[in-house]
Amino acid sequence: MTLATLSEVLQPALRGGYAVAGLVTLGWEDMRAYVAAAEAEGVPVILQAGPSCRKHTPLPVLGAMFRHLAESASVPVVAHLDHGYTEAECREAIASGFTSVMFDGSRLPLSENIARTAEIAAMAHAAGVSCEGEIGFVGYAGGEGSAGTDPEEAAHFARETGIDAMAISVGNTHLQAGGSGGGLDEARIRAIEALTEAPLVIHGGSGVPHAQRRALARGSRIAKFNIGTELRMEFGRALRAAVARDPDRFDRVAILSEIHDPLVMATRGVLRGFKGE
Repeated sequence: MTLATLSEVLQPALRGGYAVAGLVTLGWEDMRAYVAAAEAEGVPVILQAGPSCRKHTPLPVLGAMFRHLAESASVPVVAHLDHGYTEAECREAIASGFTSVMFDGSRLPLSENIARTAEIAAMAHAAGVSCEGEIGFVGYAGGEGSAGTDPEEAAHFARETGIDAMAISVGNTHLQAGGSGGGLDEARIRAIEALTEAPLVIHGGSGVPHAQRRALARGSRIAKFNIGTELRMEFGRALRAAVARDPDRFDRVAILSEIHDPLVMATRGVLRGFKGE
């Protein structure tokens, strides 16, 4: 088994000058392709169950799926809860075999975010599980706007919560298509780095220009980039192509089997961008 915690893959990334991809999963087909891609590239991978995934599939089922894939994988696989909003959700994920939980208190006042994140980090650590927190709010394309992370507040947050990774808001936005954003605020990133040693996380990584992703993966404390939209788009393209090849087909297993190879290839391209020199 190569099941790993978030800390177990991010600390080597910081030391080695590379980043690890947190890949947003929606079902068996994509999570299986993501692990296959990580094995082909020889890199660790973080399988993430976000809110939309959890609406579709219960946490105990997702935990079992993640762990099953990790058992036979040749690379470290992290089973990660993405954007957990309550202690109960994080507790259920831990009970379901997740090795990492993210508590998202970014909409809360700073003091409340610190207090609640610290409680969940302590609970996670007691179970041998990693914890990610978020300071500053990362907005959504076409939706809520972002509130940038204050470097002093970030340092205070990391110190008081004891988290293993810290998601920051530095010009990133959720749900943007691959490389379509205007780029991250590197001055703000450097200011945060100067005040804390916590591994940093970029949510909405699909919207970050690929060249900047590569540069920051190799030359900053950003150790994790979350990638969802650009691979969901690839899944959609492959699915439409598979259906169009024979519109009379109705066997979803046959249709979905044709998505695996294109999705593996697209994922390998993403993963290569986070490798070190």
